Formats: sequence, C-alpha cells, structure tokens
Amino acid sequence: SLGEKMKSKLESSRFRWINEQLYTTSGDHALTMFSAEPALFDVYHRGFRTQVEHWPVNPVNVIIQWLLERPVSLIVADFGCGDALIAQTVPNKVHSFDLVAKNDLVTACNMANVPLDSSSVDVAIFCLSLMGTDLQNYLLEAHRVLKKGGILKVAEVVSRVDPEAFVDSLSQLGFRLESRDESNKMFILMDFTKVKRKMPDCAELLGLKLKPCIYKKR
Repeated sequence: SLGEKMKSKLESSRFRWINEQLYTTSGDHALTMFSAEPALFDVYHRGFRTQVEHWPVNPVNVIIQWLLERPVSLIVADFGCGDALIAQTVPNKVHSFDLVAKNDLVTACNMANVPLDSSSVDVAIFCLSLMGTDLQNYLLEAHRVLKKGGILKVAEVVSRVDPEAFVDSLSQLGFRLESRDESNKMFILMDFTKVKRKMPDCAELLGLKLKPCIYKKR
C-alpha cells in the first residue's frame, strides 16, 4: 500500500541518517544518541539487516562457524555485537558489547571502554562494527583485553578498507596478520594475533581512517 511504501521510505532515510552519524562521530556521541532514543538502534539494525540480507554470505555466520570448530574453553569478546547472535549460537563464554543492550546478553557501553580485565579473553571480534571517528581506541581496547597470543578477528565491508594500510596500522598497535580472506564479494575477513603485551603508545594511525559506508537511497 501507499502508506507502507511511505513508511518504508521514511525508515530507510532514518537508517541512512543514523548510519552516517555512526560513521562520522565518536563512540561517546553515539552512546549518548542511542541512550537518549533507544528506538534509533532498532531502526538502524533493521536497516542494517536489510542490507546484509542481499549479501551472498553474512560474515557473522563465517565467524560463528570458525568458533564452532575451536575449543569451547576460548573466551570471546564481541565488539559491536548487535543482538548478540554469536553469544546465542556458540557454547563459549562470550562477552557481548554494543551501544544499546538489545537483550540480556549485551552490555551497553562505549567499545573504547569495556568492563573486562586486561589480558582476559582469547578472541576479540569486530564484525562490521569498526565505525566512528575513534575506532583506533576500540582496537586499543581489544588489545588491552586480549591475552598475548590471542586472536583479533575483523570482518569489514570491502569498499571501506585499504588492506595494506590497515594491516600496517594494526602491526603498530601490536597485532600480527595471520590470514586475510578476500573470497567474498562484499566483505574482507582478517585474523590477527596479539604479539606485544605492552600497550603501544601510538599517534593517530592513518590506515585506520576507514571510509564511511554510505548507503544509497533505495
């Protein structure tokens, strides 16, 4: 119906606006925005799901499959978890973080400051969640909470990432690239190992200036 079409159009324009906010502002700003109006988070995630439904493969399913083939004893931190699908699916202990707690599995926080002890997790995951102007701080936080030798898994939209510059910046943060999978048309999947225990002291790294993912009007 015309009413439904209008509603769908309005929702997709709100999604694009929220999406732009998330890419162009800090984690603190995004946390404040969603805390003031949690319904925006639902609009964002509905729009996000609609986009990813058109992809041949959803990267979160690739990550889940990887975890299911690993020891149950591995402790996982899921940064930008959405509705915590990973925690709902795998038997491991998963700490799920996002700007809004969609369910009881999620802790609402700024991902630059998560309530975990240093060197306490085996795997840190960013699945399409490296957004905002301070994403370097999110990766530094992942470095803090990972044990030495722990794994950082990053899945990101292909068009956003310059892989060489990204890998170079991550090495300066104390991570070594272990594998890079570019077999999917829509996203790149990279695995890193935390190799330095000391928190690196680094200036702003240009390789972490990921391009915003601005969706076209549908």
